[in-house]
Amino acid sequence: MRFATAPIILGSVLLLAACGDKPLHDLDARRKGPDEFLVLPNKPLEQPASYAQLPTPTPGGANLTDRNPRQEAIVALGGRPSSGIPASEGALITAASRYGVQGDIRETLAEEDAKRRKRAGILANIKLFPVDRYAETYERDSLDPYAVSDAYRAAGVPTPSAPPEDR
Repeated sequence: MRFATAPIILGSVLLLAACGDKPLHDLDARRKGPDEFLVLPNKPLEQPASYAQLPTPTPGGANLTDRNPRQEAIVALGGRPSSGIPASEGALITAASRYGVQGDIRETLAEEDAKRRKRAGILANIKLFPVDRYAETYERDSLDPYAVSDAYRAAGVPTPSAPPEDR
């Protein structure tokens, strides 16, 4: 009796331990809780050089200690924060927008992605073991980089070397 219960207990502990690993990009939108990416810490307070030169406060307006993530990212990547598109990148913007620019692309993509996840999620909750829902949902859209590289090489396009394929 003692030998029969030990494997059952060990097996149930291992089974429960295997269920605890959730991937970072699990597409389960039913989670309740705060979104940690919506919180922006304020800059530290600084004493101004002259209190007379401070801008007048505007209710609901920007504060001197408010962060501007876009400008901070530009500076962190070595750019200069400015308004508008630099003249040196005008040709790039023209080439990228030659077929037109859709103004609401983010909203359109979010709607299409929600529809796709809903279609893929019909049987997604009936799983015996935890799976990577992101990879499962977008598996058909992934490219095989080695097949693409081989196709370009066969067409005569010079391609850089790639690491060996793991098989």
